[in-house]
Amino acid sequence: MTDVHTNPERLWSRHMDMAEVGATPAGGSNRQALSDDDKAGRDLFIGWAERAGCSIELDGVGNLFARRPGTDPGAPPVVLGSHLDTQPTGGRFDGVYGVLSGLEVVEAINDHGVQTRAPVEVAVWTNEEGSRFAVSMMGSSVWAGVLPLDEVRAITDRSGISVGDELDRLGWAGTAAFGKPLRAYLELHIEQGPILEASGSSIGVVTGVQGIRWFGVTIDGFPAHAGTTPMDHRHDPARPLAEVLNGLYEMAAAHAPLVRLTPAMFASEPVSPNTVPDQISFTIDMRHPDANALDDMEATLRSLVAGAAEAHDCGHRVEVINDCPPVVFDDECVKAVESAAQRCGFAHERIGSGAGHDACHVALKAPAGMIFVPCQDGLSHNEAESITPDAAGRGAEVLLHAALELAGTAS
Repeated sequence: MTDVHTNPERLWSRHMDMAEVGATPAGGSNRQALSDDDKAGRDLFIGWAERAGCSIELDGVGNLFARRPGTDPGAPPVVLGSHLDTQPTGGRFDGVYGVLSGLEVVEAINDHGVQTRAPVEVAVWTNEEGSRFAVSMMGSSVWAGVLPLDEVRAITDRSGISVGDELDRLGWAGTAAFGKPLRAYLELHIEQGPILEASGSSIGVVTGVQGIRWFGVTIDGFPAHAGTTPMDHRHDPARPLAEVLNGLYEMAAAHAPLVRLTPAMFASEPVSPNTVPDQISFTIDMRHPDANALDDMEATLRSLVAGAAEAHDCGHRVEVINDCPPVVFDDECVKAVESAAQRCGFAHERIGSGAGHDACHVALKAPAGMIFVPCQDGLSHNEAESITPDAAGRGAEVLLHAALELAGTAS
């Protein structure tokens, strides 16, 4: 159905309107999950969706679904979506682009008087970023049954406020069913990397997402005076830390070029410059498209920590705090995106995702796929994150035609 088109000016205007909610001085966005600014962003979206004729429902973790009915009320919906929450110093397009483009698809279908057989829904997933409440892709993980709702409601932010507290305060603890049958799920997103910009492709047909595993590592020492305790009398957790970090980067080199490894969030207790630390903790973000490689690297990590800690008379703990296995997207969804890009005449290529997305969890329950568009310098999770209006319009056009192919149209 090539005579149906999105309205790129409307799409871009809504991006600029949404960017005013939680705007930062450097031109980015700060709408952290379950905050008042997150609510304001959702309220803006809900107003647009209701004016487009959509009904709104929420599930128990606050995932929001805006539904345009199809001619077959019993047909599973085609769902288009992403998230509206951001990093503390996030950009204006990460996640937001997928939500607003999903709404633009609904608007375009309305504009052209098209009747789809399956309903079309736009999803806004709760707390994809994991910046305030430290479980990324939280809403989609509960929806897919990866995490229990009670466990997620108990998670607290740094101020001790729980997810459950905020869901109740905002009125977002809804009653819609988790894991309902879907005809398909498509998520349009900025690439957040440099591949499409470098190749000149307008569209990335995403075939899958690399596995992501987060670890919390703690090395226990013994607090002592920094000036009076001889070096050979210390149980200093910084000594094994140095050896572990060196070993991790050697491991990364051995698994190049596909591995991604990021140690972060280093903290010592007590917070004092003149005391040997009682404890040092840090996190590791480990990524690879092969599950076996991730397993091998986890085993190496555990061996490194144990060996270094024991060599310096320190205790240690390693725990997995997030585990998203590699995902291969549904072949029908991938082909629908590819066919739509060809129909629209846009240069495209198949590509894998280095970042996690809600589509990873949805793919556990339903056919799923993703579409990427290039972003300037591959930059994301940064206030300078940017895409062009033309790139935004091309992605939405591909999303429209892929969605129509999957939803079917009434004769």
